[in-house]
Amino acid sequence: MFEVIGETAGEIWQLLNVEGRLSLSAIASRIKQPQTVVYMGIGWLAREDKLEFTKTNRGMSVSLK
Repeated sequence: MFEVIGETAGEIWQLLNVEGRLSLSAIASRIKQPQTVVYMGIGWLAREDKLEFTKTNRGMSVSLK
């Protein structure tokens, strides 16, 4: 499972690198993994201090630092 989370974190990083800032729900819908795994991948990147989180009216958005 740890490997899947790491690979998902890499996919999320690539997506944000190409697309820029995205909502959490947009990331979850574009990555072909269960939502819980996507959120674990986001946590992985956050722990590595690679993400910037912004609160929006509708939730949270994420971008690369």
